[in-house]
Amino acid sequence: MPTDLSTWLARIEARHPTEIEMGLDRVGAVYARMDCGRPAAQVITIAGTNGKGSTVAFVESIARAAGWRVGAYTSPHLLAYNERVRIDGRDVEDAALVEAFEAVEGARGDTPLTYFETGTLAALWLFARAGLDLAVLEVGLGGRLDAVNIVEPDVAVITTVGLDHQDWLGDDIEAIGREKVGIARAWKPLIVGETDPPASVLQHAYRIGAVAIRGGSDFLYAPTDAGTWTWREVGFEVELPMPALAAPVQLRNAAVAIAAIRALDRDVDDAALAAGIASATVAGRLQRFERQGVEIVVDVAHNPQAAQALADWLVAAPAAGHTVAVYAALADKDAAGVVTALGASITHWHLAGSTAAGARGQDAAALRARVSDALSGDASEHVDVEAALAEALNRAAAGDRVLVFGTFHAAAAALRVLQGRR
Repeated sequence: MPTDLSTWLARIEARHPTEIEMGLDRVGAVYARMDCGRPAAQVITIAGTNGKGSTVAFVESIARAAGWRVGAYTSPHLLAYNERVRIDGRDVEDAALVEAFEAVEGARGDTPLTYFETGTLAALWLFARAGLDLAVLEVGLGGRLDAVNIVEPDVAVITTVGLDHQDWLGDDIEAIGREKVGIARAWKPLIVGETDPPASVLQHAYRIGAVAIRGGSDFLYAPTDAGTWTWREVGFEVELPMPALAAPVQLRNAAVAIAAIRALDRDVDDAALAAGIASATVAGRLQRFERQGVEIVVDVAHNPQAAQALADWLVAAPAAGHTVAVYAALADKDAAGVVTALGASITHWHLAGSTAAGARGQDAAALRARVSDALSGDASEHVDVEAALAEALNRAAAGDRVLVFGTFHAAAAALRVLQGRR
């Protein structure tokens, strides 16, 4: 078997004919043969169209501030696969991942597994050997049939439900909600982040006896005039510092994380809540750089719901000068909906090709054809994100803002340039 991580990753990516194959039978059978045991004393599983990664980061940060030993599994990664598996706040080393992939391979036999399924099993194997107090698991796609759902969570979380991945999850919000709420368990807490979630989410929760804890009713949160914010439920209230993560939507993600932590019914003092909220960070979420007076912001927003959250931040924190966009999109995304959400804030669109993303990528001309009716400003086409970013910076003046977004691939490409990484 391979002895280095890069060879392993190439191997598991190449050996399955499809990137996505929904269902728990295959991955569940291999998991049973691995005989891992539970990945941690307690498990929180987090699903949602947007906000999953940030909510994972808040939960992880709060739990670590409380002195717990925590593992976090997220996807996709930006610059290195190791980002997907963290133990005690650190990305796992190559050697540990190789050992985990060997364990999966030893149990797999003839059972085919996707890239994500193999990675999920590897993460669970590592967590089970780490003596964790808490494992925080981010759903990759949907929920009900996602590989993460082979683990029984103590608390399930649904951050938001929006239109995305319709080919796999359904064509409307109610259908997508039914898929996401599949991570809920009978008589266990289900944290629902949205004030007005799809009816399908609550109907399923009530049908199986999950304990729905809803934002805006069972727990409340609001900013204060003093530059802080409060989180409260019946019999408990705490005043907290604003999250380091900048977008207005991060207040909801932080509030959901607190609700999830408190639903575990373990002691967490106010100091741990405050420290965790103030210190949580996630790469590619309004990540900011500066070049000769030009602000560069990198974000992974890739669907209309996320684009609207990005637009809200642009309104709340306007640039001194112009705001221009470097935008790349996968061919199966609602690019027109993204452009419509952000159109009022963008003075020029640098449309970038995403062909390096593989079969789901597209060139800039195809992207322009998809968004032409939604464009409200000038637009230019570029072969890739690197070229688009270079041109945007060349044309920008001090005080301007360059916003790079649209896919995880786009964010990663920008970060490699801005951080001087190959």
